[in-house]
Amino acid sequence: MKKSWNIIFVAGLFEIGWVVGLKHADSVVEWLLTGLSIYLSMHLLIVASRNLPVGTAYAVFTGIGTAGTVVLDIMLFGEEFNPFKILLIVVLLSGVFGLKMVTQEHEGERSG
Repeated sequence: MKKSWNIIFVAGLFEIGWVVGLKHADSVVEWLLTGLSIYLSMHLLIVASRNLPVGTAYAVFTGIGTAGTVVLDIMLFGEEFNPFKILLIVVLLSGVFGLKMVTQEHEGERSG
């Protein structure tokens, strides 16, 4: 049952990678890795959406990406720490985890 949620989590990590890559890529290799991250994040989102409601899957996916990108900007790229921003990320993640908790996976229900 957790397989599709795990896929969404990994897709969210790749989303963080490509968003950061769009801002910070300076070389051909970094741009290729950014492009690969775009492909993998979207592909994994599609795979997971076969067994999860697409709206919920997308909301969780973008929540992971948004929160992760903000945290990485603060920790690695010198973005100014703002307690209110962190509070809003906590609220966002509460909603993401709440959606995950109330949504059930439907293995094999959709044909692909």
